[in-house]
Amino acid sequence: MGADPPPTYKIKNWRAYNEALKRRGWLTIWFDPEMTWEARPTGKRGRQPTYSDAAIQTCLTMKVLFGLALRQTTGFVESLLRLTGLDWSVPDFSTLSRRQKTLAVNIPYRGSEGPLHLLIDGTGIKVEGEGEWNARKHGG
Repeated sequence: MGADPPPTYKIKNWRAYNEALKRRGWLTIWFDPEMTWEARPTGKRGRQPTYSDAAIQTCLTMKVLFGLALRQTTGFVESLLRLTGLDWSVPDFSTLSRRQKTLAVNIPYRGSEGPLHLLIDGTGIKVEGEGEWNARKHGG
């Protein structure tokens, strides 16, 4: 028995089809300028951490999402911060390597009809659909 031929689809609205394909590549990353990027003193003896867990988790999330090496991750996050106009320093690759051993990176994901937004604020990292963060931050 032979395999059935694959079904053929006829595109009738090319403009909408092309726009839908382009929207698949949209990327929105939000940095909250009030986020705590530098670590608070731990009260323990020894050298204090320079970067908060949120800063390390942000970098490691970018690493996982985009499949980057640690050095590439630092460059990527540095360029994102420069594009957003934030004057924050970026952890070097050895800091990321050392801290990733004790910090679990949790990337919540759920499907969405529209574009997804990666939000990085004082409460952590979230992946949300269009408008959810704006509605929560600024009201309905």
